Amino acid sequence: MTDSVYDIPVKKIDGTAASLADYRGKALLVVNVASKCGLTPQYEALEKLYQDRHSQGLEVLGFPANNFKGQEPGSDAEIKDFCTLTYDVHFPLFSKISVLGEDRHPLYGKLTAAQPDAIGEGPFRERLKGYGVDPVNRQDVLWNFEKFLINRQGEVVARFAPDVTADDPRLLSAIDKALA
Repeated sequence: MTDSVYDIPVKKIDGTAASLADYRGKALLVVNVASKCGLTPQYEALEKLYQDRHSQGLEVLGFPANNFKGQEPGSDAEIKDFCTLTYDVHFPLFSKISVLGEDRHPLYGKLTAAQPDAIGEGPFRERLKGYGVDPVNRQDVLWNFEKFLINRQGEVVARFAPDVTADDPRLLSAIDKALA
């Protein structure tokens, strides 16, 4: 595994090569997203957060993933169209990846190792059990729209449960600290 999240190669949603180094010096909110999830309306608040804080140095980075009950079945082009047409998303989107299991993308290996516990995960974990979902590995991503915050120095400083929304005071406080 690489020493820094900046060193891990990713692909933009249009297929071009990229890395988080493209955003060096900014605070990054990395979110695994899905188009057919009950949490999908979070796109709207994530876009608002991006618009409100982008000039201060925040980047919201969306990584579509189909790891949870097939809730992101589309191609990259379909995902991009959905996000643009339905939620007018302007924050950067990346090629669909896996955030869980043996084919987990190295970025998510690094993120989960750096922050094994998510703020607010207890109640969400219990809700998942009610749906018959019980993640085996405690540090695994629980569901779509889990959020990882990386500060301007490239350190993974916080992780938030999927139902912690973009306007949650805990997330906003952590973002303010990462931007400072």
